Amino acid sequence: MTTTYVLAGTRIATLEDFWLEIGQAVNGPGGYFGRNLDAFADCLSGGFGTPDDGDFHVEWRDHETSRRALGHPETARQLELRLARCHPSNRPAVAEQLRAARAGQGPTVFDWLVEIFEERAPGALRLR
Repeated sequence: MTTTYVLAGTRIATLEDFWLEIGQAVNGPGGYFGRNLDAFADCLSGGFGTPDDGDFHVEWRDHETSRRALGHPETARQLELRLARCHPSNRPAVAEQLRAARAGQGPTVFDWLVEIFEERAPGALRLR
């Protein structure tokens, strides 16, 4: 039987809000399901609250609200944080991504999350 986890898009205004919402949806109040993109990808691969057989769906309700909130301004904020702590060899690439985000171009945080869902749990994400 397929397990369905529900995300309330109206409660997701930042990437940090997404971590809280997905953690709670999958593992209950205070639950963990990644706190960065790499950890989230690992969690989607199984063993962190989702069924071992991978038979689950994530229903992201009001996803358009989240899509707007996780747009280019939030992407720029996240890239500023990344730029401050990334390895010096990665700074030019991150700085270019930041420039694009500030100009309203390139993938957004919402896009990053959807891409990870598609790569690690194909077909699991249901945008509502």
